[in-house]
Order: sequence, then structure tokens, then C-alpha cells
Amino acid sequence: MSESVFDIAIIGGGVNGCGIARDAAGRGLSVYLAEKDDLASGTSSASTKLIHGGLRYLEHYEFGLVRESLREREVLWGMAPHIIHPLRFVLPHMEGLRPAWLIRLGLFLYDHLGVRVRLARSRFVDLTTDPAGAALLPSFTKGFEYSDCWVDDARLVVLNARDAADRGADIHTRTEVMSASRHGDEWRIDVKDVLSGKTSTVRARALVNASGPWIGDIIADRIAVPSQSGIRLVKGSHIVVPRMFDHDRAYIFQNPDQRIIFAIPYEHDFTLIGTTDIDYSGHPEDVEAEAEEVAYLCAAVGEYFRTPVSPDDVVWSYSGVRPLYDDGTPVAQEATRDYVLELDGGSDEAVVLNVFGGKITTYRHLAEEVLGKLKPWFPAMSQPWTEGAVLPGGDFPIDGMEALMTGLVDQYPKISPALITRLVHTYGTLSATVLGEAKAESDLGLHFGGGLYQREVNFLVKDEWALSAEDILWRRTKLGLRLSEQEAATLSSWLKENSAGEKTAVG
Repeated sequence: MSESVFDIAIIGGGVNGCGIARDAAGRGLSVYLAEKDDLASGTSSASTKLIHGGLRYLEHYEFGLVRESLREREVLWGMAPHIIHPLRFVLPHMEGLRPAWLIRLGLFLYDHLGVRVRLARSRFVDLTTDPAGAALLPSFTKGFEYSDCWVDDARLVVLNARDAADRGADIHTRTEVMSASRHGDEWRIDVKDVLSGKTSTVRARALVNASGPWIGDIIADRIAVPSQSGIRLVKGSHIVVPRMFDHDRAYIFQNPDQRIIFAIPYEHDFTLIGTTDIDYSGHPEDVEAEAEEVAYLCAAVGEYFRTPVSPDDVVWSYSGVRPLYDDGTPVAQEATRDYVLELDGGSDEAVVLNVFGGKITTYRHLAEEVLGKLKPWFPAMSQPWTEGAVLPGGDFPIDGMEALMTGLVDQYPKISPALITRLVHTYGTLSATVLGEAKAESDLGLHFGGGLYQREVNFLVKDEWALSAEDILWRRTKLGLRLSEQEAATLSSWLKENSAGEKTAVG
């Protein structure tokens, strides 16, 4: 490992860590990022997959957060139109809960608080005639509809890491920070390669702790600088069931306990339902959807859908721990989703910045604020640049998805259009790089199942830090929903036999 001193060392390969790495590298700073597991292996791959303003945050008067989030929706959509797209949400009105006038007022604010250029405004929906009413109980006769965006959360993280590496950042997965100590104007950070067990020391002028739900442990056990801020761990669980409705809109349901539940079209053949909000005190890596949470989500949507949902219908569940800033609120769902950046260090000493809270929607703006706070230590860094700068594969117009797919179908006439469609929604303009010079699917190498071929696996290992079957099936893609246990085991064995454990996507 290089003996040179990095400008910034980042702990954590989630959306905030990778977003900060990308921004910093693009400003001419040298960057080292350490992630003890896979990119997006924690909270950043366990979201509800939304780029949204947070309609319910208006009830808690978080107008600043909602405004920032609403503005970021279209910024992010333009950066990555292959993995982000608009989504309309239907909110059925339930008598006895929030009154219709309050919902109208909230949606009016939602339409006007932020910049909305391309997204459609909200509207009233007659559920007795609108197709969205067909899946609902007949008692729901009216509702409302508004716009937000859907995102492939784990791929958003990987694309930020890829772009950061392309701009010179050193991205190290399966690399755990064991300790960090301040020595005058630099940090000395001891890291361990999780695969080999080898240890080394990294030197950096600034340290950014973007470790998400592990931030408290990192501060207490790894960084020799105390913090005055607290973290609140809140667990959110989701379930995936077979597709429950035929249209391409999502639902947002109100519950008597004041929680909000989403039901979202997912991977064409499924419906994603979530989330819960429960205070969590365990280890973040041990989190899973408990039976009580699964039952709660099934019961919640059962109050709205004609067809009931039971735990037996669940084909997949996942759970994540949100690292919220502890603002002292007594109820988990009322805790702020805004972020707090805590800085420690004088002008003549190495600085550390801890990132508390945050959400996927605001990660890019958070990264800008982090670099703004660090600018006194790096006065020569260039100006903010990420707004409007596309992520890998996103270099096409936001309305150009169909044209991109049509062009690839023409270019690869013997490749299944269904496979090309999936690749485009995963890799955008890089789909041709994945397919290479293949003339037919037989040229793509071993077929592992579900439309996953050896060429794609090789690309993910070489360019996207994928090492395991889980990395590929549940984060780089969602093909874990398609492959059988035997097919997944075959993929895992193939990766081990072909030395995929070597980390080839650094820098």
C-alpha cells in the first residue's frame, strides 16, 4: 500500500461514504475508502427504494428537509436515469384518519416546496373508476395521487464508488478499520484485509466517519476522539410478495398507528411492502425481519387490498438499521431523518468529521456539505461539481430509455429483448460493455439461471467489486428472486473456483 498521505480517508462504503468519495475525488483530492464488507451491504441496500421528499415529514414540520429532498429528486433522476425513474403514488383516503383537506394541503405543499420541472403534480383520484381502485377494497372510493421516484439503492452506491474510482479514489472493500489515531496534522489508520488477515496503516489529513449504524461503535472503539452527538438506531423491515396489482403505480397507505406503509411494483413480478419503524438495540449486522414485523406488514396492507396477504406469501424479506441522529423524540417514526455533520479538529491538526443520520435522497447534497466543511483544510479543492454530472451508464436523456433499448435490440438481434431490457435498467449505456461482441446468448458464457451469464458476472467482479454470490444476486442485481437455491450455489462455487475473491476493482 502507498506510503503517501491521502487527503481524506473515509470509513464506510454506503451511499454517504461513496458519495463523499466521488465528490472529493472530482475536486482533485486524494481519497481512500475502507468498507469492511461489500459496498451497500448495510442500510443503503435495505431501503424502500425511493428517491422522495418524504410526504409524512411535513407532519413533523421538517420543511427544510422536505424542500432539500424534493429538489434532489430530479437532480438524481437526471444523473442516473437507468436506475432511477418517476413513480406515481396512490393514497386512498380512509375515513377516521387524516382528513381529506389535510391531505390536499400536504400535497399542495409537496408540489410547491421544491423544484418540480418534469414530475407530474398531484391530483384527486376517483377509485370507483380509476384502474388503481380495482385492487382495493370497495369501501375506498376516493384518493389522491402524487409523484416521487424509484431507485435501485444498492446500484446507486456502486455507481458512486465506480465513478469515484474512475476519478482516482482508492476504494477498498472487505477492509476493516481497526483503529485511528491523530498524530499532529495527520491520521494514522490501521486497517485489516478481511479476506487475507493482513494489516497495514493508512495516513490521511482528514478522516470521515460515514459508517452508518456502526458510527457509535467506531467512535467509541476505533477513533481516539469523543463525540457529543448521539445516534438512534431504528429498524426498518420490508417484505416482497408476488405481484398484487396490474398497473405500474405504487400505493401509500395510512395506518391507525400513524405509520405509513408503501406497496410498490418490484422487479416486474413482485410487490415490495414496507416499512416498519422500531427502535433497535442489537448489532446492525444481525438485523432481520422478525415474524411480528412480517405479520404487521401483512395486516396493514390487508386493510386496503381486496386480496389478503399472509406471511406464507412472502418470497423474500429484508431489514436494515437506519442510523438516525438522536433528537430525543419518544417515538421512532417521529425521529428526524435529517443529517448532522460533527467536526473536530483545529487548523493545525488533522480533522475528523462524523456523519450522523441522512437518507438516500439527500446523499449528494450531504457530500457537498461535507466537502464544504473540510474546505478550510483543503483550500485548493475545486468547486462543487456533482449536480448534473451523470453516473456511469447514465449518459443518455431521461426520456431516452426506450431509444437506448431499441438500439441495443437492433445491435444484438439474437439476444433476448427481455435480457437487454434488464441490462439497460441495470447498466444503462454500459450494457454494450457487458454484452461485448456476443452474437448470441451462447456467446455470453455459462448461464447460471434467471438470465445471469458468465460475461455479466465477470464484469461485476472486474468493475464493480463483486466477490460473492450474495453481492451479485442481492446487491448488483436482484436476481436472487429468480435463481433457485441450487443455481445460487453453482454461482457461489464458480466464483470460488475462478479466484473471484481477489479484489480487482480498486481505483
